[in-house]
Amino acid sequence: MKVLLVEDEVRLADTVRRGLAAEGASVDVAHDGNTGFARARDGGYDVLVLDLQLPGRNGYEVCRDLRAAGVWTPVLVLTAKDGEYDQVDAFDLGADDYLTKPFSFPVLLARLRALHRRGAPERPVVLAAGDLVLDPGTRRVTRAGDPVTLTAREFALLEHLLRHRDEVVSKPDLLHAVWDPTVVTDPNVVEVYIRYLRKKIDIPYGRNALQTVRGAGYRLAADGG
Repeated sequence: MKVLLVEDEVRLADTVRRGLAAEGASVDVAHDGNTGFARARDGGYDVLVLDLQLPGRNGYEVCRDLRAAGVWTPVLVLTAKDGEYDQVDAFDLGADDYLTKPFSFPVLLARLRALHRRGAPERPVVLAAGDLVLDPGTRRVTRAGDPVTLTAREFALLEHLLRHRDEVVSKPDLLHAVWDPTVVTDPNVVEVYIRYLRKKIDIPYGRNALQTVRGAGYRLAADGG
């Protein structure tokens, strides 16, 4: 198993490197995000162990940029950041597993072996409705070939609608899929974000892809409007 460890704590990195090497792994170490990104992009590793709080380029950016570059090496995030939204952000940007510090070395080893057995994931399927295109892997959206800049919430909303294009999706379903289902959220927020999306993907192009179905919810036309 060929592993790249991107960790700026030198002592911890050396401890993990020696532990993995003792288990038969070949381990390279990078102490900053820019070096880690370059090595991960070009090194042909089986697994990447990635800290989030890195100098040069943080772990979120490393993961995002690798996926945008078409590098699908499994990524295990190893970090002291233990908030649920930290984890959500990491997974949204392409991470495959998440382990918080302090950690058990046997657990780390077991998770790395599991990721190695699983191998690199397939590139996510690009979603499209006419000339409206969303790439879940690179997190890029285009309309008629033009790049469209969306917030994370707008992106998640559009992705869900594209996955259910030509279907009527209710407000409660959208709230559950795009917002935190454990938090009480005003249903009117859906209307607000629908308006935001229309201003970016429909109105500038004279289209009507994002349609309101009164009393039922919203539908994204499969032909792109």
